[in-house]
Amino acid sequence: MVITPIHYIFVPLVAAFAIPLLSKIHKELPRIVPGIVLFYNIIISFVLMQEVNEVGYISEVIAGWKAPIGINLIITPFSGFLVSLISILGFLIWLYGYRFKKVIDVGELRSYNILQMMMITGAIGIIITGDIFNLFVFLEIVAITAVSLTSFYRGRDGAEAGFKYLLIGGFASAMILLAILILYTQVGTLNMAEIAERMHTVPTGIKSTILILFIVGFGIEAELFPLNGWAPDAYSQAPGPTSTAFAGIVVKAGVYGLIRIIFTLFDIEGAYDFLIIAGLITMIVAEAAALKQTNLKRMLAYSSIGQMGLALIAFGIGTKEAVFAAMFLLLNHAIIKSLLFMTGSILMYNSKEKTISSLHGIAKRLPFISVLFAIGAFAIVGLPPFSGFWSKLYVLSAAADEEMIFLIITILAVSVIEIVYYFRVVSKLYFAEGDTNVEVYKPKLNAKISMLILGIAIFAIGFYPDLVTGYLHNAADILLDKASYIQYVLYSDLTIQ
Repeated sequence: MVITPIHYIFVPLVAAFAIPLLSKIHKELPRIVPGIVLFYNIIISFVLMQEVNEVGYISEVIAGWKAPIGINLIITPFSGFLVSLISILGFLIWLYGYRFKKVIDVGELRSYNILQMMMITGAIGIIITGDIFNLFVFLEIVAITAVSLTSFYRGRDGAEAGFKYLLIGGFASAMILLAILILYTQVGTLNMAEIAERMHTVPTGIKSTILILFIVGFGIEAELFPLNGWAPDAYSQAPGPTSTAFAGIVVKAGVYGLIRIIFTLFDIEGAYDFLIIAGLITMIVAEAAALKQTNLKRMLAYSSIGQMGLALIAFGIGTKEAVFAAMFLLLNHAIIKSLLFMTGSILMYNSKEKTISSLHGIAKRLPFISVLFAIGAFAIVGLPPFSGFWSKLYVLSAAADEEMIFLIITILAVSVIEIVYYFRVVSKLYFAEGDTNVEVYKPKLNAKISMLILGIAIFAIGFYPDLVTGYLHNAADILLDKASYIQYVLYSDLTIQ
């Protein structure tokens, strides 16, 4: 069997539709099948990542219609990196969430796993599609499943959080659809490579309008301030595994969409500067908000928003080293924040208020989980020898190369705020007296294995960043080379039919 990019989408999509039938055969199959599918996606990733790192691009045309007429799927080192990351995290989240809730209705179990499979399908589709309208369709799949998962727990504030996400997400969809409509009237195509080739013919005013609409639409999914009002509620009300998926998967797809639009389609002067300014404001506001939070998951949510602001700053600097730093940051954010949400959900499992104060002294009763949370906290603030140290160092180095002194000072100042609120949580875990009568949730072995893998990854990349730097440098080169992307998609015969 030949492995091609379509497998990334086709297999989880088929699994989503098959789960209701499989549940009739055996009630355990809806739990097991997603893990098998996600593990298969990891195998696909290893095969395609090796190939794309050598040749630069992999393109598959659907139904034999070559681009720009037909729909094509494109794997580049950048998209391949993100899809592989999503596949690995998706499997670890499945492993972590396997029997996460002790008692769950068969119907709920079926619905939950269908939504998880659809979310993975949509997120991967956003990243590998070469057609801008299909990008919108996949974004809608992610949005609908994310809304449903946000309000999955009934009788909680999830319905309000889900409605807020639905309202804001609907606005984002309208902006993106309007942008695509205007763009199509100007260039007469939906293929992104052909749009990029013809973009110079679009009047500057119309081009700017289209870009603003895209930024608003994708900015909501990428947690860009002030478009991120949905995020804290969604993160805090969704089930623990879903909060992890939001941080590790959904937001990465949103950031990719925004970056792909700006870097590949548009050539407007000042677009990169906008990313720096928007990222800077997002980072400052989010970190200040995180400092004031008393709910642990809301604190982690605002911290996640702040990290995405820093990633947008790095992309906005626009140099090869800065783009490399942004990709490294996305990798570390996915690993570290996933670990923090996993451990945080366990620490808060039996707390009704979900407040940080309920963590007093819990490290004595959950030492393994507390150590992993502390590792994640130390890594996300950028302490050596953890992987997060290299993320911030590379971003600061890229800013220093461009002599952006104010940017460096601001990032360092915000990092101090980050240290304060993370160390506050760790100190309560280890040095505060707690109520020993409160029941704690003891995670199962599968959850421990999932979290341990993430913890090991943090140390491995921290001690030896060259595990990933070579590939990410190549990915940065390809992302910045728009001409080669256009040439390969439109004029190369090296496509999979």
